[in-house]
Amino acid sequence: MTDRYSISAGHPTPLGATFDGAGVNFAVFSQHGERVVLCLFDDRNRETRIDLPEREGHVWHGYLEGLRPGQKYGYRVHGPYRPAEGHRFNANKLLIDPYAKRLTGKPAAHDALYGYRAGHADADLSFDRRDSAHHMPKSVVADPAFTWNDDRPLYRPMTETVIYEAHVKGLTAGRADIDGRGSFAAMASEPVLDHLVNLGITAVELLPVHAFADDRFLTDRGLTNYWGYMSYGFFAPDPRYLRNADIAEFQQMVARFHKAGIEVILDVVYNHTAEGNELGPTLSFRGLDNAAYYCLEDDRRFYVNHAGTGNILNLDSPFALRLVMDSLRYWVQVMHVDGFRFDLCSVLGRTRGTFDRDGPFFRAVRQDPVLNRVKLIAEPWDIGPGGYQLGSYPAPFAEWNDRFRDQVRGFWRGDPGRVGKLAKRIAGSAARFDHDGRAASSSVNFVAAHDGFTLMDTVSFNDKHNDANGEENRDGHNHNLSDNMGVEGPSEDPAIIARRNRRRRNLIATLLLSQGTPMLLAGDELGNSQGGNNNAYAQDNPIGWVDWDGIDPMFLNFVRRAIAFRQAHPILRQKRFLHSQPREEDGLPDLFWRREDGQPMTPEDWNDPDRRLLAAEMRMARGTPPYAALPGAVFVVFNNGPDARVRLPDAADGQWHRRLDSAADGDVDFPTISVEPVSAESVVAFVLCPLP
Repeated sequence: MTDRYSISAGHPTPLGATFDGAGVNFAVFSQHGERVVLCLFDDRNRETRIDLPEREGHVWHGYLEGLRPGQKYGYRVHGPYRPAEGHRFNANKLLIDPYAKRLTGKPAAHDALYGYRAGHADADLSFDRRDSAHHMPKSVVADPAFTWNDDRPLYRPMTETVIYEAHVKGLTAGRADIDGRGSFAAMASEPVLDHLVNLGITAVELLPVHAFADDRFLTDRGLTNYWGYMSYGFFAPDPRYLRNADIAEFQQMVARFHKAGIEVILDVVYNHTAEGNELGPTLSFRGLDNAAYYCLEDDRRFYVNHAGTGNILNLDSPFALRLVMDSLRYWVQVMHVDGFRFDLCSVLGRTRGTFDRDGPFFRAVRQDPVLNRVKLIAEPWDIGPGGYQLGSYPAPFAEWNDRFRDQVRGFWRGDPGRVGKLAKRIAGSAARFDHDGRAASSSVNFVAAHDGFTLMDTVSFNDKHNDANGEENRDGHNHNLSDNMGVEGPSEDPAIIARRNRRRRNLIATLLLSQGTPMLLAGDELGNSQGGNNNAYAQDNPIGWVDWDGIDPMFLNFVRRAIAFRQAHPILRQKRFLHSQPREEDGLPDLFWRREDGQPMTPEDWNDPDRRLLAAEMRMARGTPPYAALPGAVFVVFNNGPDARVRLPDAADGQWHRRLDSAADGDVDFPTISVEPVSAESVVAFVLCPLP
């Protein structure tokens, strides 16, 4: 069949399959490969093999006139199969193009995907000659045409941002009123957009949408990798989220979000790939050039595993780093996303195995004129030595702050000696983030995320219940800092239900009244539960999906009011840190910590293990320029003790109004007197308003 095609030299850039109107240029990297074969597939999946004729700087390339978008293809790479030297070439295995913009499906669970003979006594040192093409998705030449009109990334400041972490399928699968549930189209449907806009959300952070594979151990149990943290295609949206196999569906989703004023942030997994360790499948990178793409141990048969998933990408390698950078720019420039959350970002900062906040990846991103304008959020840890790096990232990176989650949960659970830790989190975790010109919004605060208990489960379960995962409840962490209020799981007791509802309101109020950037977990505003499963990574079913039928309307209304209160008061979402320093304009401190009697907190108060009440008086930060300064103050009381009478700060220049109260069933807005009642286990926010 090769006589059907005439190949010419083409160009080494750009990498991938590029349609120019007359044909397609193919370019792929392989430093140690000896021969690269382009494999074209027709509508009946019949294969034509054509050697790429040119090689320049380890990039193999060729041009085929007459090919058009929709053409299916893949690669086979010839070279040494010497695992002890780090080389695992096996031309019997069809490989996905790392730069493929579209894929036909996902890899099947089949032994032919492995470069070695599964079950052989020599394990990965053996060699498998079965052809994997029948079990592999095909890369597809994408049509680059899409009309964006005037759409572009929104570039909203972090100080104005409220993030909503969601799973494309999980958020939409339970909505009977949405067409194409589980797809990008469903994600941007009117019911979802209306809900998010009414809630006050400004950015959705989507769990991985890059093409991902299902772990073999999961498919053997009849499960799937629901969360998607097993990427193998960093340019292609996963076909499972496309209704008609058209990547324009993703672009249409982004455009609809932008029209609604909502940014789109992608959770991206560049630290590892779905190929796993030496016993994993050969899908793409391993067969193209294992030694160039992956970090290998001194015994090069084995992989460095700081991600805990079997391998990590080697970003000391120029082409691996280029792959990541090209992918990021593609999603911004072509797909118009507004930012990224980097899974296990400490891996990306490792240079020769050691975390370096000024390493190649961070330098590349920070100087890039496309990327340094969008939101960049790090998950600031991995499982390698020195992997926990909360607060260590350079600007403009923000970071998931798990200390906020843990210490806020601990305070409201009633753990002793927590007021000092709570104060640090309310003030934006300055000890962690206030360096090198970083903003107070660098701390992405959350009380629940996809990994762990939902908010409802945090107040309903003491222990994880992950039996459905098939790992005998061994998976998932045990450090939940949760409290079931006396009954494990759902309860019909009105007193327990009332306490749980109050605790949820307190946690949400603390999140939204703290400096930093708040993030909500999808469904928490509805009262969603996962039945105590704190690791629903394999639960593509009602356990992992958001339950829209069990909406708690009163709690949903409280979350809306709390978000609106935050957005109405810039004092709560400042760029500059509050350090209790006197301001030049009035000599008043920008942050003042008080007891219930109105007196300042003393060292004895901070160290009192039984103290359950803390009040914070906040103003615009010292050093705020006149054009950004606003008058007034916000006074917030966090009371996890009994009913209290709290003396409000002197207000010679105004009058305090009670504006938010977690003990109230509805809106509150009324002037106060000098001493105000604060209910047990509640959060109350007062605003200093000008005198009439």
